[in-house]
Order: sequence, then C-alpha cells, then structure tokens
Amino acid sequence: MTMKMRTSAALTLTLAVIVAPSLSAQWPAYVPPGVPKAADGKPNLDAPTPLMADGKPDFSGIWENRAPGGGGGGRRGAPPALPADGTPPLASFFNVGAGFTDGLPFQPWAKVLLDQRRADNDKDNPDAHCLPMGLLQFHEHIQPRKIVQTKDLIVIIYEANYGLRQIFMDGRPLPNNDPTPWWYGYSVGHWEGDTLVVETTNLRDGGWLDIWGSPLTDKAKITERFRRTNYGTLVIDVTIDDPKAYTKPFTVRFNQRLAPSDELIEFICNENERSDAHLVGR
Repeated sequence: MTMKMRTSAALTLTLAVIVAPSLSAQWPAYVPPGVPKAADGKPNLDAPTPLMADGKPDFSGIWENRAPGGGGGGRRGAPPALPADGTPPLASFFNVGAGFTDGLPFQPWAKVLLDQRRADNDKDNPDAHCLPMGLLQFHEHIQPRKIVQTKDLIVIIYEANYGLRQIFMDGRPLPNNDPTPWWYGYSVGHWEGDTLVVETTNLRDGGWLDIWGSPLTDKAKITERFRRTNYGTLVIDVTIDDPKAYTKPFTVRFNQRLAPSDELIEFICNENERSDAHLVGR
C-alpha cells in the first residue's frame, strides 16, 4: 500500500476507527537503493533475508500488519482459527485472545475488569485519548511502524500516536532497582541464532493489551521473538507472563509485511482532536 493510497487512522470507542483527512501525494513513492527487484521491476519481497555486517538478520524497514493471515488488520471479521500444528494462534486486532478456544486465562478480577471496560464501550482505552497504547496494540495496529537497527540499539517508530520505543542490544540486563515504570516498559534484546528475543518489564500498571481492554499489569513480562523469514515477511511471537492478571503465560503470533516504497506520516493525535468529549460508556 503506497502513501497515496493509505489514510491515517486512530482507534476510538469499542470498534470505531476515525479516519483523518486524506494525505494523498504528501510523499512521492520511492523505493530505496538496495531493495531486490523481481523480473517485472517491482520489489521482490520473496528475496532472501537481508543481513547486518555481523551476519544477523536486519529488521530495518517499514512494516505493516497486513500480511496474509496477519490477524485481521483493521477489519473485525471472524476470529482467527487455532492452528493445528501447535504454532501460536494469530492475534486478532480487537481481541488478542480470539484465537484461543477458551479465551485468555484471566484471573477472576481481570475478567471482571475486562467486562467493565467492554460494557463501558472501551472509552478509557489510552489510544482513544491520544495516550501511548500497549505494545500488542501497536503490533496489531493498521498504521505502520519503522524499525531502525544498529548493533547496540534498535528503535521502533510507530506512526500510531507517534510512539517511540528503544530496545537495548548492548548486553545490559533488565533493571531490578524498581525504576519509574514506562508506558512501553524497558526492553533489552539478545540473539538466539537468527531470532531476536526481546524482553520487556517495568511497565505501568493498568495497561490495555488490546482494544477490548484485556488487562496488563506492572508485574508483566513481555517476551517477543522476531524472525524475518524472507525479505518481506516478519513473524513476531509474543508471550505474556503476567501472574497478577492471568493464571498462566500465553503466546500469540503477529505476521507483518514490508512496505518498501512507503514512509511514515506525521501523526499528531491531539491535533484538532474533538472526539474526547463524546467518549461515553453505557
């Protein structure tokens, strides 16, 4: 999807999407040098995975949650089917646990909170108030994200709500000195073969895993496993281990697709924002 075709969207209320004015022709389509080409001259997304100078996969690029089987993108649709081969179920855009036969393993109080949030039309979702959303919401979001990778630091720039996340790759451990919690937590990464493993802790309490309001607490540890299986495909398996909100850890999968001729737009959620006063529950 090119910049001329894509419009900016922000989520509000339960299942509503507010589409910003068209941004057609803001940036011309441009394919950076080095992108492999197919016989027809178009980017070859089935080409081999690009590598960094140290031989590790290079995740740099603009990624969109629109790969085949990517979890529904911005559409409601039917919940993804539970895979028969034992791989993690695909996360759904609105309900991250839709692919589990029995739903997510909520602690009793967490299920009560989820039901309250849904009954209230999800009006308190941080995204609806131009606040940073949870990492799983970012992985699911229809707006793209840009990964910038160096040897010691990976930065993810999210178009949605202009989020910025750092993943430290310099060998430092996760903090254990009770630092101030962050919206995106504190993330450190390491390599297991060609898989990038990212561990995140020190999250704020009261988080939202998905648009429906599945809870995430300050006791959570999020483990993401990034694999670039070819030039254009990124597979991310995410494990949530939050004993405060869930009776056991669970894992979901996100499939993302490279958009080599696309670029992020400047998305300032609070600019001309007029919806907040109309967010009401039942």
